[in-house]
Amino acid sequence: MLDPVDQPLPQAEVVLTDGAGRRVVSGESDPFGTFVVAVPAGTYRISVNAEGFTPYRGQAEVAEGAHRSLGDLALGPSPLPQLPPPGDWEIDPAHTTVAFVAQHIGMARVRGRFNTFQGALRIGQRMEDSAMRVAIEAASIDTNIKMRDDHLRSPDFLDVERYPAIEFAGDRFVHRGGARWAVGGALSIHGVSRTVSLDTRYLGTGYGMEGELRAACRATVELHREDFTLNWQHMLARGIAVVGSSIQIELDIQVVAAG
Repeated sequence: MLDPVDQPLPQAEVVLTDGAGRRVVSGESDPFGTFVVAVPAGTYRISVNAEGFTPYRGQAEVAEGAHRSLGDLALGPSPLPQLPPPGDWEIDPAHTTVAFVAQHIGMARVRGRFNTFQGALRIGQRMEDSAMRVAIEAASIDTNIKMRDDHLRSPDFLDVERYPAIEFAGDRFVHRGGARWAVGGALSIHGVSRTVSLDTRYLGTGYGMEGELRAACRATVELHREDFTLNWQHMLARGIAVVGSSIQIELDIQVVAAG
């Protein structure tokens, strides 16, 4: 499976049904956009679905003892949802969550969030010309365990006395099809800045209880703590990997039209 720019399309849902409409097999394409399955000889209907792309519907005849390839299936972008109007927008902290998931001591997963942040979004006449800024108070980290939170705030990790803010400045909005966007920019943590890309799903616009115009999206990005010099060297030297190397950031964002 390929996307509109001929790049592999992972995690596309593939379903095979028989002539009676019964599901025979289903699964997802691998990181290379490939899906391989063994089925008895027969005629099958095939559907391929991926978020942000138009579905594929087709049919294939599989002969006894033979291989049947559908070749490269290119999925086109689904129709673009109505975007918010150009102008200045502000993040609504009461309806926004900045969360993360990290591995703890190689076993359990730790979930947490940052409770204090602010941000603004300027939407251009073209969405691709938009920009956003977000500032997070590093000391507001919250994993629901005070001892662990104090450790995360210490010089071992975030060192919030020296680096009080986590900042993201995004200025590259790339449409990936349908409601999917990539928002690229510079993320600064622990005094180090790295380029990241947020995998973003636009959820649409609506009006709040006081008649204010709102827009919402969800975004994720995987970070590697070593990229931001978060190494906990004194523990690693003793062979203790307190936090896994990758941290998943999960954002649920609502913005409100300014003014």
